[in-house]
Amino acid sequence: MGLHSPARWDSTRLPDGTPLACGSLRAPLALAARFRLPLPWALRLRSLGASLGLAARLRVAAGVGSRHVPATEPSHARIAPRLLAGVAALLLGGAGAASCGAGGDRASAVVTEAIDRGEIASRVTATGVVNPVTIVQVGTYVSGPILAIDVDFNSKVAKGQRVAQIDPAPFQLRVDQAEANLANAQARVQKARADLALKKITLERSRELRERDTGPQSEVDAAASAHDQAVAQIALEEAGVRQSRSALAEARVNLAYTDIRSPVDGVVVSRNVDVGQTVAASFQTPTLFLIAQDLTQMQVAAKVSESDIGGVREGQPAEFGVDAWPSRIFAGRVVQVRNAPTTVMNVVTYDVVIGVDNSALELKPGMTASVTITTDRREDAVRLPLRALRFRPENAEAAPTAEVPAVWLPDASGGLRRVEVKTGLRDERFAELLSEGIGPGDPVAVAYEREEAAAEKKPAPSLLGRPRLR
Repeated sequence: MGLHSPARWDSTRLPDGTPLACGSLRAPLALAARFRLPLPWALRLRSLGASLGLAARLRVAAGVGSRHVPATEPSHARIAPRLLAGVAALLLGGAGAASCGAGGDRASAVVTEAIDRGEIASRVTATGVVNPVTIVQVGTYVSGPILAIDVDFNSKVAKGQRVAQIDPAPFQLRVDQAEANLANAQARVQKARADLALKKITLERSRELRERDTGPQSEVDAAASAHDQAVAQIALEEAGVRQSRSALAEARVNLAYTDIRSPVDGVVVSRNVDVGQTVAASFQTPTLFLIAQDLTQMQVAAKVSESDIGGVREGQPAEFGVDAWPSRIFAGRVVQVRNAPTTVMNVVTYDVVIGVDNSALELKPGMTASVTITTDRREDAVRLPLRALRFRPENAEAAPTAEVPAVWLPDASGGLRRVEVKTGLRDERFAELLSEGIGPGDPVAVAYEREEAAAEKKPAPSLLGRPRLR
């Protein structure tokens, strides 16, 4: 049905015969009746039409105005009906209920919820990383090319087992050189001892000649000095022997370091080198392997916010989940609360270590865990809905900043009465009720049920199959 179709109803009454009481709403009501539109949609279309200068066409379309359109109407007025049909779809979603002389939301009923008994648990949530309790970084003390690798990822190793080898050839040469230096030093000691023996004989002969007055005293003094020098030379050469032995021991230690061995019993978690790769042990020791000592005992290092750390204590139960097992909840306990803070972008967190048994080897190092720590629990507490503590009647006066917690209960007259309460432990939904006067089974107001909320639950009518504006 187009805009220029002749009207077939009484434009002064609604289809059910109700007279149009509000003169200003006759055109929108008639437009709504003709095109089977809700009244709010017709009101919005009338407002839009007025802004576009199309009030005359809308009145004609509704059948309450003259069908004469001036010949001098602007060009946009000729195409505006089609534009209205498109824009109307954008306006329909925000339509609300309206009535003559009155409008707005009003409370139709108060929603209540009963106080009950049950469990209340205060929990702290955080994220962390799953890691073995002990993980060792295996590096190298010496530099050189990797000659052999004896293990791979997930290999089980024993303490002292060789896991890789650096080319020992240059270190073997240093050992041979140190052995030669030691032999040279020992030979010099033998030579010094032989020289000492000669100097001793010379000294004794000089003294005998002096006693017979056949030799000068200077020869005795020179022989004595040479003897003392020979004694000192022996001590010097013996010190050289000890120095050569130390150099040999160092060369042998470096040669032994070319065999990289596992310091613990465990499993190889990571391997960072390949055969032929050259490693350089300079200021920072390179990490060649990561070995986990025991994968059956794992721990989660959770980052707990500074606002939640106050209630966390060692021994508290904890639960966490990982993405690898979405339907599985792992249980553990807090084993350590570390005092060292970590600050990232002005956010302060503390590490809380949670121990967990991993006998089934379902957890792997590096998994991200979503942790929930139970800091306190009440098994059979009187539970008050938190929504009741936040509820305020529409006509209630503004509460002071330091207001005593209170709830609102329906009374016999249909109104609401305020009751102050004392609360204890809280969780996401409930607060522990500690005061007397109200108890389990008593209803408390938590919200208003509004007519607009009921309207939002109904699906909006579709324009498909309705007459198009053109």
